[in-house]
Amino acid sequence: MGDEPLAIPIDSAPEAEPGARPRRIACRLCGRPLTGADSRRTGLGPTCDAKLHPPAPDIRTRRHEVDQDTLPGMDPSATG
Repeated sequence: MGDEPLAIPIDSAPEAEPGARPRRIACRLCGRPLTGADSRRTGLGPTCDAKLHPPAPDIRTRRHEVDQDTLPGMDPSATG
């Protein structure tokens, strides 16, 4: 994530006057104000970011055992 360009340049803001309120940055998807540094950096709130980038599905839950015929020469009852 360190190599990604910032959606909103946070550090390049001009020096603010003492007592001035910080610039409000809104979510690009829903428009709510962003407060966290990561959210301000990406331009998306945590909820909207989860909607656009859902977690990858766990493929381990889709695996199951399949009944199959025994391979020739692997039958344990036939001792030779």
